[in-house]
Amino acid sequence: MEEEFEFGFTEDPKFSVERYEEMIRNQDLYFFDAQAFENIIDYYIEKNDPAKALQVAEYARNQHPFAAIFLIKQAQLLVVSNKVPEAFAALDKAAMLEASDADIYIIRGNLYESLERYAEALENYEKALDLAEETDEILLHIAYVYQNMGDYDTAITYLKLCLKQNMENQDALYELAFCYDVMDNQQESVQFYQQYIDNEPYSYAAWYNLGNAFTKLSLFEKAIDAYDYAILIKDSFASAYFNKGNALVNLEKYAEAIEVYRQTFEYEQPNADTYCAIGECYEKLEQMDDARAFYKKSVKMDPKLADAWFGIGVTLDFEERYFEALHFYKKALDLDIANADFWFAIADAEYKLGHLPEAEKAYEKVVELNPLDIDAWLDYSSILYEQQKLNEATEIIAEAIKNNPEAAELYYRMVAYLFAKGEFNEALNNLESALTADPEKHYILFDYLPQLQNNKVIIDIIARYTR
Repeated sequence: MEEEFEFGFTEDPKFSVERYEEMIRNQDLYFFDAQAFENIIDYYIEKNDPAKALQVAEYARNQHPFAAIFLIKQAQLLVVSNKVPEAFAALDKAAMLEASDADIYIIRGNLYESLERYAEALENYEKALDLAEETDEILLHIAYVYQNMGDYDTAITYLKLCLKQNMENQDALYELAFCYDVMDNQQESVQFYQQYIDNEPYSYAAWYNLGNAFTKLSLFEKAIDAYDYAILIKDSFASAYFNKGNALVNLEKYAEAIEVYRQTFEYEQPNADTYCAIGECYEKLEQMDDARAFYKKSVKMDPKLADAWFGIGVTLDFEERYFEALHFYKKALDLDIANADFWFAIADAEYKLGHLPEAEKAYEKVVELNPLDIDAWLDYSSILYEQQKLNEATEIIAEAIKNNPEAAELYYRMVAYLFAKGEFNEALNNLESALTADPEKHYILFDYLPQLQNNKVIIDIIARYTR
């Protein structure tokens, strides 16, 4: 017959684990009190070994059949192992032993939430709220459920309740920012974080989220101040440096932005996005060698970062190395086939290389993806006009006007094409439309057809609108 030893909770948890492993090795049966078993289970959970932790929970259940805690632990571990029916069954047994344990309803709520059975998830979380001593995490989960249901107003209510219970709950702070973002309600976001900071001035997360809200409102100076406070409180906060860099870029302070982006490297490993952002700053400063060096570092780190491949193309394009630029633009396009900016750059490079059919095809793609891009419509029609394809050029501008009825530039261009075709009455009608939309831009017409400056009828019409 196997010998039975008893181990109590007064001992060091490490000792319990050693004794347990010795029992398994010797195929013996030792008795552990409930606390010792809990310690052993927690040890294996921390070691990220759910299989061993489950094995211990099974031993614990056999020795302590009326302790609900081991069924609850078992359920948690079954959730991690993705054994959903078994987890539900363990929770049902636990509820029969100890119906007032809040953890039963929290875990059950988690399970229903993961199954997208939101009504049942809420029902369990509400039960847990009545039973638990600390409720901020439960309130956070209820907020998640409402987010998943698309009810962001209610989610915000619960996130605020969560923060009322625990001002330190970082997840709730970030989720609140996310909800305001989805609802495009940055004003209220700013208001909330300012009030929060009044009570909790040393919350770096609140300052950071305030900075993000200011950024979305294009209040970049204020955003930078908020990021500075976040950095002051937590000087290793790499995301705050990165976002401050982005705000400086928006203010066209590229040299300062580079310095701030570089500061992130002191606190986290350099990453492809930061290298790409630095490359873009050097590109704006027209320091193309430096820009290209950083874009190359970026793609070396993340070959799937389309913006960095595109950046390399831009630096080559700037140096009039169009053929090489085209190669990198196409690499970017392979990664992001529906990016109108990439198609535009390709169209422009093909045009500069004299590849007109290829340029036409690329422009066609740009306006299909972004029919509001007026420059693309103008360039597209221009290529056709240069090839004496006057009918196609006017058709393209007509299509452009249909998509952008307010854009004066398009009407002025239409006037030029109609004059070139000899359709004078139609041209004058369009001139009236152009002048109604924006009389100041009439110079566009003379840029395109300088000879019209001597046309008395046109000069008189323009004078009527520009007096």
